[in-house]
Parts: sequence; C-alpha cells; structure tokens
Amino acid sequence: MKGFADFEQYDALGLAELVQGGKVSPGELLEAAIERVEARNGAVNAVTMKLYDHGRKAIADGLPDGPFKGVPFLLKDLTASLAGVPMTRGSKFFANSPPAPVDSEHVKRLKRAGLVIFGRTNTCELGLSLTCEPQLHGPTRSPWDTARISGGSSGGAAASVGARMLPMAHGSDGFGSIRAPASCCGLVGLKPSRGRNTMAPYLGEGLGGCSTEHAVTLTVRDTAALLDATAGAGAGDPYAAPAPSRPYLEEVRRGPRPLRIAFTRVTPNGAPVEAEYLKALSETIALCKSLGHHVEEADPEIDRGVVVPTFLTLAAANMVVNLASHPTAGRLPHKGEIENVTWGTAQKGEQVSGADYVRATQAAHRLSRQMGAFHTEWDVLLTPGLGTLPPKLGWIDMMMDDVDEYWRRVFDFSPFTVWFNLTGQPAVVLPLGRTPTGFPISVQLAGRYGEEGTILALGAQLEKARPWFDTKPPIAS
Repeated sequence: MKGFADFEQYDALGLAELVQGGKVSPGELLEAAIERVEARNGAVNAVTMKLYDHGRKAIADGLPDGPFKGVPFLLKDLTASLAGVPMTRGSKFFANSPPAPVDSEHVKRLKRAGLVIFGRTNTCELGLSLTCEPQLHGPTRSPWDTARISGGSSGGAAASVGARMLPMAHGSDGFGSIRAPASCCGLVGLKPSRGRNTMAPYLGEGLGGCSTEHAVTLTVRDTAALLDATAGAGAGDPYAAPAPSRPYLEEVRRGPRPLRIAFTRVTPNGAPVEAEYLKALSETIALCKSLGHHVEEADPEIDRGVVVPTFLTLAAANMVVNLASHPTAGRLPHKGEIENVTWGTAQKGEQVSGADYVRATQAAHRLSRQMGAFHTEWDVLLTPGLGTLPPKLGWIDMMMDDVDEYWRRVFDFSPFTVWFNLTGQPAVVLPLGRTPTGFPISVQLAGRYGEEGTILALGAQLEKARPWFDTKPPIAS
C-alpha cells in the first residue's frame, strides 16, 4: 500500500493519537482507508456507497477536536441518517429514496467525535437477517473465508473492518446484527443497553425496543471510547439507560474487580451448539478463573420457549410499519418488489393483533425481570457467540419461499443473541477462539442492564490475556 503504510498497525484511538501528535494528517488517514477499500472491497463487497469527496470536504471544512479526530468511518446503510445522502436500507423498494434532510442525532455525535464519514456499508433488506445478501447490492463475504457469510445485518460494516479497510464502522443490532457479524469477521461487537444510544429524531425505539446502534471495532478500548462519545438520551426519548458511574474508557483502563461469572451452554430455542464454540467457551471459562474471577455454570431461569416467538411477533408487526414508510406517501410494495422473507414476514405481521403485540411486549418485559433477578447474584453471563460456524452464502436466503424454515435457520445459527435484545441488556462478543484453520470463534459476555462498563472491563482484560489484533485474515495479510 502507498501513502501511510502503517495504517493497519493502529486501532482508531491509536490513529487519533497520531493525528493529535501531528505525526499524520486526517487527509493521509482518509486516503489510506480509501486505498484499502479500492483494493479489497471487490473480494468482500462491504462498501456499497463511496462518499470519498464527502470525507475530503469534512476534513477541508475543519474537524471537531473529538476523541477520534481524523479517523475514517463508514455508516451502515440503515438507521444512520446523513444529511444530503440517501439511504437504501438494502432494498430495491427503497433504492430511490431521497437524501436525508438532516443528520440523525447519533450521526451528529459521531461527527462531533471527529470521525470522517466516507461511505456506506452493505446491509440486508431492512435489516431482517443475520446474513448480508440483499438482492439490491449482492452478498457480502467474510474476509476470513469468502465462501461464508459476513453475518448481518451489519455485514458490510464487519467485513470492511475485518478486512482492515478501517479500524471501526457503524452498525445496529436488533437481534444480533452487530454481534453476529462481529463473530463472523473476528471483531469486537457490543450491543449497548436499551436506551443507551438515542434514535432521535426519527424514532423513539427500534423494533419494539430490541434495536440499538453502535459499531464493530478491532479493540475493546475503541468500543468503549466510542460509546463515551455517543451515549445519552436525545430530546423526547421515551426512556434512557442509567448514566454510568465513570467513562467506559476509564473502566477499560482500570480493569475489572473480581467478578461472579456464570456460564451456560443451553440455547433458548434448544438448538445444538457446534464443538468449536463450546471449546472457545471452555477456554474462556478457564481464562477467567486464572484471572481471579469466580466462575460457575448457572442456567438463568427464564421462559426460554417464548424468546423466539416473542421476537418474531415484534419483528413481523414492525415490518408492516417499515414497509409503509416509503417516501412516496401511501406507496406499498407488491409481491416481487421486496424479498420473499420480507414479504412473508410482513404478511405474518398483518395477522398480529394489538393484543398480540401487547402480549409480546409483556413477554419481553418478563424476560427482562427474570434476567434482572439472575443478575442480583451474577455480574456476567458467558455464552457461546454463535451456535454454528458462519454458513456458506445462500443458506440463510431471504428469497426462500418457506419463511418458517428461514427463521429456523437464522436462530439455529445464532441462538444466543436475540435473548439480550429482548431483555435490553448489554452484550459483547469477543474473538477469543480459533478453528484449526484459523477462523475466528467468538464468546459472548452479557451484563446487567445499564452496566456496559463491567463487560467492557472484563473484555479488555481478556483481550490483554489473549490478544487478537495482530491476527489478520488472508485478504489483509
């Protein structure tokens, strides 16, 4: 690579420190990222909208003096509204949507942090999958094995960071859509607590309170520092997560106190877990014990049988509303204008009554209470990151006619993630394991509602004990 050749030797905070010290300019960092997108994107199909001049203009106009000043950044093509730039939502039906009139509050905070936005990343249609294979833009591939999925719905974000085009990128998570892609691409992926990051000014909550925005990153400290920059309620938010006792980056630097850590291998839906993920979990348990934590097997007493149907009720009803949000007022899709699973899920949503929706929200709240009771005794719950290795492209296919089979495949692939979307708890995946061929295997850490600091501090301790930063996929080697 030409230009700033050491670009990939640093995480986002490291790059910002170089800018602050005058050792490299924001323009040099942007051109280094652009060069990597041009060289590597063809292999993984992560970046679908190139906004290079937008990034160059932001630098020319002067960047805020934030914690990530001058660091290149990509936005997911979903939820993140960027003034003057369209959002396709990964859908042919919304492909010609007009540019957003204003930045969303989350994007404003990303800009205030000094990040330089220079493109959008691929996502599945309306974020409705844990793979990223939309008909509009085509499939995104894992940089570790381009025959396998990158995860979804933030699959473009994860593939771009996994391929070392840049150190972190925006994502959102409604049923694992940050954590599953992070797992598929060997990254850190945090789903913050419900209400931690605002969805103002367009939404009070996403997907019945299941969805939240954040990012995929190469290091735990980047995840922590970015959350410090974006967290907090927006004007008129219906609720907010409790304020942290100290900055998340400080929590990471201080390290955790001795913790009471539970672990479970039991999936909410009864799906089996492949040996690679059980092995990584066992290794993490041993590592936590060696670091002085108390670790025991303890399966939370929750209504496991309601997890998947509760989520599907919320998702189906919300899909009806999402499809009615076409910029042409009253314009609804015809069968064939959207992908089969989107259509079929919306058809199921048309059958959801008001009472059904209330029962689903009450079931989610009951799960939250049950996990709240569990966390009176346990600081952290460890689970496998996924149930299976990322499948080959085409297995979780949103053009399938059998919608029920589609969702079965989704939740067999990632049985542990949606649990914490429903409860609103923070959960982070870390690439702590490897297959014999080197493919990354993740472990998930879930914490008490509102206590991201605990799992981030533990995550940083585990990262220090078993670092992954210098392990790169073939595409970046």
